[in-house]
Amino acid sequence: MANKQCKCVLVGDFTMDTFAGCLNNDKDYPTVESIITPFDQVIQMLTNEKLGCWTDKPDFAVIWTQPERINQAFNRILNYEKVSLSQVLEEVDEYASLLRSVRDRVNTVIVPTWVLPSYQRGFGMLDMRSEIGISNTLMRMNLRLCERLADIPNVYLLDTQRWIGEVGKKAFNPKLWYMGKIAFGNEVFKEAVKDVKSAYRGINGSSKKLIILDLDNTLWGGIVGDIGWENIRLGGHDYIGEAYVDFQKTLKSLTNRGILLGIVSKNEEVIALEAIRKHPEMVLRLDDFAGYRINWQDKAENIVDLVADLKIGLQSVVFIDDNPVERARVRDALNTVFVPEWPRDQMLYKSALLSLRCFDTPSITQEDAQRTKMYVTERQRKDLKDTCISTNEWLKSLGMKVQVEPISPINLERTVQLFNKTNQMNLTTRRMTKLEMANWVSQKNHKLWNFRVSDRFGDLGITGIISLEIEGKNGRIVDFILSCRVMGRKIEETMLYIVIKYARSIRLKELHARYVPTSKNKPCLDFWMSSGFSYEEQNNSFSWNLFNEYTLPDCLEIVNEEDRLY
Repeated sequence: MANKQCKCVLVGDFTMDTFAGCLNNDKDYPTVESIITPFDQVIQMLTNEKLGCWTDKPDFAVIWTQPERINQAFNRILNYEKVSLSQVLEEVDEYASLLRSVRDRVNTVIVPTWVLPSYQRGFGMLDMRSEIGISNTLMRMNLRLCERLADIPNVYLLDTQRWIGEVGKKAFNPKLWYMGKIAFGNEVFKEAVKDVKSAYRGINGSSKKLIILDLDNTLWGGIVGDIGWENIRLGGHDYIGEAYVDFQKTLKSLTNRGILLGIVSKNEEVIALEAIRKHPEMVLRLDDFAGYRINWQDKAENIVDLVADLKIGLQSVVFIDDNPVERARVRDALNTVFVPEWPRDQMLYKSALLSLRCFDTPSITQEDAQRTKMYVTERQRKDLKDTCISTNEWLKSLGMKVQVEPISPINLERTVQLFNKTNQMNLTTRRMTKLEMANWVSQKNHKLWNFRVSDRFGDLGITGIISLEIEGKNGRIVDFILSCRVMGRKIEETMLYIVIKYARSIRLKELHARYVPTSKNKPCLDFWMSSGFSYEEQNNSFSWNLFNEYTLPDCLEIVNEEDRLY
């Protein structure tokens, strides 16, 4: 992964130099150039959009404040004065309005939640009482801030309290405040950097999508080929067996977030699959896995083969194996695969999995929750293909239906997700945030359509995007994006059919597209070369004379063409 440097603005009511040092010196992607704004000038920074720190639209800003310094009503509560909750929340609303005003100046705004030092006991046994307790009030302040910013797509709140819990007693040191106006210990800033960078990677489509797992002593205890599936350690009145069950439950829960599971194991396939199918304590069944390679071949080679079959990049893979030799082999052979060090103690498997910071994503859509099912049904489609004489016969047998949808608040999340994560069938690999996409589509000479695909095996969700910019009597296809799940099923041609039909309907004369090559989007060029469009090699451009129609493939049906095209 290219370690692109990004620009970050740091705004806070305490000295941010230590945090900036941690952020700038951390070697994980991305590398960061921090812009430190003056100490305790939060309001001034947020209200003045013409300040130099906001020029050239920085990649992200971290706006980190202390509750007692940004909220005077809460400061009075810390002095044990009687202050109404409504007054405190009114000041939270005012602060939220300032944060909302920053959203157009920067691509992403990150706001750590408010915390108090662990030595601040407040009212002790009364501190969780409503209208009395300091802790109770602070919780309500954080929830109110979340509510007031929930509709802003490029503002994210991160949980500061988790960093404090991770660090423990070293999180706060009063001496640091008095001597340097530093609000937290260094370890808190290091934890914050990890989550800030994880958020950035998620926003930019670099989160992991697939966990590939070993079987023996990873999903269950023991070597199934030696002891038989009846004797593996899994569940029952056994603390190790219980730990394996909890690990499987946690893996299964991740599939609800859109994380795929796969198996790469050195085993006899028949014996291993028998354990998965028959063991009564198995939480994960075969339909929970997008794919598997169970044989005696090299695991690195099997990972490459499985990932290619699933049409997922190696950079999207996490490999978990109890064997340090196998981990080292995969780490050395496939340097883009993330191979975390794994605990020897099986009772730590669940916590090790939950602590991984590689799955952050800015949104979770309905398609995410159904992703595993989509891959399982894809196996069924391939089985059907093996019984068909020709590809066209197979495509017709699928009974594909395509719905054309304009961009809307309902599908915006999924559209942005597909936009920012798709690499292979992507004409330009242009990236946009939700706000940027909404602004682009709102211009009257811009059009964007989504393509939702279903077949007799199920709904594949929104899998395609095409956008058009109208320039006088000509049109330019700006974005042409298709999920790898449906590549080669004539959805590509259907997308061109739709945009050409629209362009002809408004009497444009020519349609143009320009391919921007990357290290991953060669499949897109291959399609366009066979699309029927005229090709100009000098600038990688394609054109279509709109005097000519474009033929709709006969293996599918567009169910709402006239309703949604205009």
